Amino acid sequence: MFEKYPIHILGKDKFPPLLKEINDPPDLLYIRGALPNPENKVLAVIGSRKHSSYGKDVCEELIDGLRGYPITIVSGLALGMDGLAHKAALSAKLQTIAVPGSGLSEEMLYPHSHFNLAEKILEAGGGLLSEYPPELQAAPWTFPQRNRIMAGLSHAILIIEARRPSGTLITARLATDYNRDVLAVPGSIFSDASAGSHFLIKSGAIPITSSADILAALGFEKKDEDGEKEDKRGVDQTLFSQKYQDCSKDELLAIELLRSPMSRDELVRTLASTMPVSQINILLSLLEIKGLIKESVGLIRLV
Repeated sequence: MFEKYPIHILGKDKFPPLLKEINDPPDLLYIRGALPNPENKVLAVIGSRKHSSYGKDVCEELIDGLRGYPITIVSGLALGMDGLAHKAALSAKLQTIAVPGSGLSEEMLYPHSHFNLAEKILEAGGGLLSEYPPELQAAPWTFPQRNRIMAGLSHAILIIEARRPSGTLITARLATDYNRDVLAVPGSIFSDASAGSHFLIKSGAIPITSSADILAALGFEKKDEDGEKEDKRGVDQTLFSQKYQDCSKDELLAIELLRSPMSRDELVRTLASTMPVSQINILLSLLEIKGLIKESVGLIRLV
């Protein structure tokens, strides 16, 4: 399958516009597959190779929430958060671009355990980019150097779990140098995996707690919900009504509020003016049993 996507060489005149803007662009790029769609916003998603289960859930949840928007996800194909980001993008039907720390030949592509993932990226209309000759083997110096390409390609960069020090923080610094927005997901104060993310937030990075935060940072406006236009889940008002036609008035009130995911505490506070807290908890349990809502990463959302 890999041979269906031969390696091409791009000169600087063929680079994506954002990459041309940085002060240290590569002399050329080797490419398999496609460049980022020029009409898309490009989001680099990076983080720790040794991610936690929280980091995995966050990555999948946030990227899934971008489904249906013209967004390309860039990452480095590495083990850990990079691979999760590519897989989540494929699952959400978003274009994804990998920038590995190696050449693009079948023998040298790193890590080789992600060779099948690389093929899926190509088959889905994405691409593999590298400034390194196809037969160059990955080495400790190749990863920090390639990070500037990921930052340079992107409108913004999202950090999900970063330790201090780490290569992830190097990429964040490069993004700042290139005048890109840096977004960071807060984590547990007890987790070393989030120490770098918290440092970035203290330094001015935009804290991200939902997909809506990412969309706002990328300049997307919320879609209207006036019954004629689709909401970000791609469900029009008529279908929305049909799905919940057997729900009670109280259930419909909770469902309407959950068009935008909310924490349990926030939802309970909002509903507390209309019913007792004990009734709210029973209501939410019933909706979950019906398969209409789920709670994940601290937020309740519609299914």
